[in-house]
Amino acid sequence: MWLFGRKGPSGFSSSSTAEEVTQGIDGTGLTAIVTGASSGIGTETARVLALRGVHVIMGVRNVAAGRDVKEAIVKEIPTAKVDTMELDLSSMASVRKFAADFSSSGHPLNLLINNAGIMATPFMLSKDNIELQFATNHIGHFLLTNLLLDTMKKAARTSKREGRIINVSSEAHRYTYKEGIHFDKINDQSGNFAAYGQSKLANVLHANELAKRLKVDGVDITANSLHPGAIVTNLFRHMGPISGLVNIFGKIALKNVQQGAATTCYVALHPQVKGRSGEYFKDSNIGQASAHGRNAELAKKLWDFSMKMVK
Repeated sequence: MWLFGRKGPSGFSSSSTAEEVTQGIDGTGLTAIVTGASSGIGTETARVLALRGVHVIMGVRNVAAGRDVKEAIVKEIPTAKVDTMELDLSSMASVRKFAADFSSSGHPLNLLINNAGIMATPFMLSKDNIELQFATNHIGHFLLTNLLLDTMKKAARTSKREGRIINVSSEAHRYTYKEGIHFDKINDQSGNFAAYGQSKLANVLHANELAKRLKVDGVDITANSLHPGAIVTNLFRHMGPISGLVNIFGKIALKNVQQGAATTCYVALHPQVKGRSGEYFKDSNIGQASAHGRNAELAKKLWDFSMKMVK
């Protein structure tokens, strides 16, 4: 149970669930990709979108776990349209293959939910020799978004329905390195939580710069970031004793998964969000990112830096 449930201007609060914030909304005809949908809030996001009639493609690293989730959703919601596709966001080759396979499937794409993430892992490099959290949480999603953008633009034009790109960030974006992004030392080994904060700041900056570019292009696609809330999920698995404390005290102080997926589902489907772009959402309301998160120059610098990395 979440302790503080005061409603914001949207009419929702930190205690609202994903089903509550999408009540009465018909997502029939929309197609969504949800990354990291085989566990935690990704699973609940996929389930609730499917419940509202959205065709959901789950991008998952563990295909067997993804299939189990799909079966559970279809068992609960016989009309659900859910597919699983393999996607390892720490590998650019895997991201490119996923995007190519999706594009060749002929499916439209209305909603891209960049949800997958890892947190405070021991220092490791990705297959592309990038610090694992930055590679998985930011670079993989940055590349995926760029590769799918033409498909989203086509869908927005033909369906006359607004496309929405959503980066699931975290309030941890406030706890990064002093300069925000360690551009000259991206593979820093000194602090795994600062590296996590950096990757979550990158999610915010990516959405902001993308929103600006989409506006210039004149396409009907928005890009936003959000904080889902502190949630009892397996994100905490690398944090040793903290993991045990989370499981003990989480039911009192943290959101459950149904509440944790609420802001994502709100930003994905709610008509209140129409036309809103470059915003940072929290508890199914518009919030405010950190000073770094609102720094347009930093966002542009990160975009250029990321482009060089993926090319």
